[in-house]
Amino acid sequence: MRGVRLLLLSDIHANITALEAVLKDAGTRRFDQVVCLGDAVGYGSHANEVLDVLRDLDPVCIQGNHEHMLLGLAGGADSGRQSVVYAALRAQLERLTPAHLEWLRLWRDGVDDPEVGARYRHGTPLSLDDYTDSVTAAREAFQGWQGRLGFVGHTHTPAVFATLNAPVGEWIKSQTFAEGGSYLVPPTARVILNPGSVGQPRDGNPQASYGMYDTARNHFEVVRVTYDVERAGALIREAGLPEVLAARLTLGK
Repeated sequence: MRGVRLLLLSDIHANITALEAVLKDAGTRRFDQVVCLGDAVGYGSHANEVLDVLRDLDPVCIQGNHEHMLLGLAGGADSGRQSVVYAALRAQLERLTPAHLEWLRLWRDGVDDPEVGARYRHGTPLSLDDYTDSVTAAREAFQGWQGRLGFVGHTHTPAVFATLNAPVGEWIKSQTFAEGGSYLVPPTARVILNPGSVGQPRDGNPQASYGMYDTARNHFEVVRVTYDVERAGALIREAGLPEVLAARLTLGK
C-alpha cells in the first residue's frame, strides 16, 4: 500500500493570519489528508473564517477542549464563567453561523484511523483535557493506551514522546522542536507526536507550528512558519477581545 502523508494542524485558535501562512507553506509540499487535532476556535478573532478554510480541506477533525466549552455555552452551560477564555468563546459564539455550530457538533472526542494505524485525540491518547507535557504524563498515557502511533495537541508545544523496550525495562524519551525539525520513528517504538500550535505557540517561538507525517517512511516533521503576528494581534484588539490574547502572540507564550 502506498504511504499516506498527513498534514497535522492543531490549536489554530481562530488565528486566520497564522493558518493562511501555514497552508501557503504546506502547499509547497505533498500531503494526502489533513488532520485537525482540535481547538480551531477560542482566543482569536476569526473563528468563522478559520472554519471556512478548514472545511474546504475536507479534514479529519477532532474536538478540543475549546470546542467542548463553546458547545457547552451554546447549550446554556457555564453561562456565569468569567475568564479571558470564556470572553473569547462568547464573542465567537455570537458570530458563528448555525452551519458552523452544526459542523462542530460532528467533531468526535478522538478518532482511531485504521489506515494510518493511529489515534487522534486532543490532550492525550486517553483524554481530551489532560496534557501530554512531561515524561510522567507520557508514561501514564502509554500504560493506559496500547497503540503504537498517537497524535495530540493541547500543549501548544511541538514534541515527541517515545517508549522503547530496553534490558532494564521501558524507557520514555522526549524531544521538543522549538525551531522545527524531524524525527524518524524507530521500528519498535510507540510514540505520541504533537505538531505544536498553528495559532498560539507557547514554546517561546512566536512562529506558527504545524506537522507532516509520512506513513511510508515513519517520518515526523515539525515546520515553523513566520507570519504577520502584529496583524493577528491587531485583529484581536479590533474584535474587542482582552489585550493579553494579542500580547502573548508576540511572545510565543
